[in-house]
Amino acid sequence: MNKEADHNTQQNESAELDGGQSLVEHLIELRSRLLRCVIATIVIFLPLFYYANDIYTFVSEPIRQYMPEGNTMIATEVASPFLTPFKLSLVLSVFLAMPYILYQIWSFVAPGLFNNEKKVALPLLVSSIVLFYTGIAFAFYVVFPLIFSFFASVTPAGVEIMTDINQYLDFVLKIFFAFGLAFEIPIATVLLVWTGVSDVDSLRRKRPYVVVGCFVLGMLLTPPDIISQLLLAIPMWLLFEIGIIFSLSLKKK
Repeated sequence: MNKEADHNTQQNESAELDGGQSLVEHLIELRSRLLRCVIATIVIFLPLFYYANDIYTFVSEPIRQYMPEGNTMIATEVASPFLTPFKLSLVLSVFLAMPYILYQIWSFVAPGLFNNEKKVALPLLVSSIVLFYTGIAFAFYVVFPLIFSFFASVTPAGVEIMTDINQYLDFVLKIFFAFGLAFEIPIATVLLVWTGVSDVDSLRRKRPYVVVGCFVLGMLLTPPDIISQLLLAIPMWLLFEIGIIFSLSLKKK
């Protein structure tokens, strides 16, 4: 009996050691993948920073085309002419590196998933990247021209439009994040159904609350004008409906 107990104790200790070693290996792998993400962001950032001023000129075009002739953007802080394009290049580097970053996350998580989970998780991952970029493009090419045109049209007489470059960048990044995340609603809807947190019928019953929530978020995440609020709230509601449609096909499978 004592020999058998000693043998079981040794097996338990060996299992604990193996588990500890496995944990260390996972942590080492996680560190390695995080380091790759940082290196990828830096590699993208270096050439972008060389063209930082040109990139800022492109990003500021939506507001500059609605400024009165002869007006320019201004820098109210000493370091803004350098720090603002620098910040834009850094954020853009993270945006562009996002597919590689998500790939590293997927490579770290995928070995622990079952095959049926991988069949759903991988398309969701790819779709989330596409939807995020689509949200940013929608904000830049559709929302910005309408917003700045509206602001320029309601400017009081005698007021000159001379926007600070740093404040403009903060405004642009806020709108980018708002629309990028808003376009992830179909992914969130599918995940709710796939994980069993909710079902399609329950989501349909909550549709009125979702519509109200979309308009509340549109009010909180956009400037205080009805145009930008509608341009965020309505796509969010439509994307929610698209998420329900995909959830139905997932439920059938």
